[in-house]
Amino acid sequence: MNGRDIRICTIFAFAKMEFMEKLHPIMFAGTGSDVGKSIIAAAFCRIFKQDGYQPAPFKAQNMALNSFATPEGLEIGRAQAVQAEAAGVPCHTDMNPLLLKPQSDHTSQVVLNGRPIGNRNAYDYFRKEGRDELRREVCAAYDRLAARYNPVVLEGAGSISEINLRDTDLVNLPMALHAGADVILVGDIDRGGVFASVYGSLMLLRPHERERIKGILINKFRGDIRLFESGITMLEELCGIPVVGVVPYYRDIYIEEEDSVALAAKSVRAEKGKVNIAVILLRHLSNFTDFNVLERDPRVHLFYTNNVDELAKADVILLPGSKSTLDDLYELRRNGVAAAIIRAHREGATVMGICGGYQMMGVRLEDPESIEGNIPAIPGLGLLPQCTVIEQEKITRQSDFAFLPSSENKDCKGYEIHMGRTTLLGDAPEQPVARLEDGRTDGYYLNNRCWGSYMHGILDNPAVLDNLAEGFDTETTTGTFDYAAFKEEQYDKLAALVREHVDMEYIYNSIKN
Repeated sequence: MNGRDIRICTIFAFAKMEFMEKLHPIMFAGTGSDVGKSIIAAAFCRIFKQDGYQPAPFKAQNMALNSFATPEGLEIGRAQAVQAEAAGVPCHTDMNPLLLKPQSDHTSQVVLNGRPIGNRNAYDYFRKEGRDELRREVCAAYDRLAARYNPVVLEGAGSISEINLRDTDLVNLPMALHAGADVILVGDIDRGGVFASVYGSLMLLRPHERERIKGILINKFRGDIRLFESGITMLEELCGIPVVGVVPYYRDIYIEEEDSVALAAKSVRAEKGKVNIAVILLRHLSNFTDFNVLERDPRVHLFYTNNVDELAKADVILLPGSKSTLDDLYELRRNGVAAAIIRAHREGATVMGICGGYQMMGVRLEDPESIEGNIPAIPGLGLLPQCTVIEQEKITRQSDFAFLPSSENKDCKGYEIHMGRTTLLGDAPEQPVARLEDGRTDGYYLNNRCWGSYMHGILDNPAVLDNLAEGFDTETTTGTFDYAAFKEEQYDKLAALVREHVDMEYIYNSIKN
């Protein structure tokens, strides 16, 4: 979507809002991390869209390595991009004004309003100094968003009751109080202890904060709901707050996830009868959603591994993005995976890299300004005739491009998020993977068994996916997979599930009054 299209959408949105009942903002806060806040927020974005409203997501501060580029070429957390897609609106930095991208156990790159402002030690970042300025920024972003959309669907972060961080919190109740949002507390029953986590979370809140909690939502329920009915009554009596829904654990709805915790549930071994595609499991792996489409393609079996024996069984090896590319490449060399990749390629496997993985495929990586860490330079895999130098400038942009410029595959889309300049060595000929609309080129296509690109989301394009699977014998002959249509179908399925198991009448009565 170009700038003109976005302006037209905005005009129509304003016109529509003039005739729509104004709803209170609603926040989904959690008893802890990974309770399903992001997915529930996405569901409500789609529900409000289906019901004729113009919703938009908001999370003041996000911590994730999975990010996305907005149409303006700025960076936000992937979860808010997914929620915006569910809402049917273009993503914008106002939806996630503050993004933390961990670089180690103690430091993160801080992205404010879509642009990096430097690396911060966790202790220094969470001290009170400078928090007022950040608070003004995230509140201003929310105010701009609330003026354009109805309702705003807010997402909290981690636990709502981290009392040691109460004075520096930018995401949970301070933001709910600023927005005047009705808060739904989400608890995960699958991990156990839901009564204690819900009750304890509420009791740790101050009275004026507790007043904002309008409902409790129990997520990831397994089994017969009738066995939990007495528990619902007990919880309501204990807390004095209604349980507005019990959402079942599902396995047949696929929504892109932001947190790399999701990788633990993915396959780790090759499988017979399909194109076996192995994603290298890096310590600082970022944007693993680049490969989600492969999980849905019936021709493909996708697995994540750093086991050299499993790599030997792969038809295709994918090198993903990394937040610490030199450090991850050093580890691949140390643990023998780098040698296994080179050996597998020599024996006929396809090797493809995206972003940091593409940088690793060259002859050399350099970080002369120590932007990533303490490794000034390291040899690459030597599969592509190029060298990459890490630089301060961060490239973030959405792009329309032609895949393999000489072909007819001209209607492809993707986005870039990277730091580094890659140049060809010696007299290596230019053989780009993509030619962008503005004339720039991207990536290097040595041949159909060895190529790389900076373009995230490149595999979401059917032409690219077909190229990757070409030449392999599989038991499945199904044609091109339409990933965009598939995602829309999943948002609708998610919305239907939540509608069925949540008291939507109560929700609407709450946010209309």
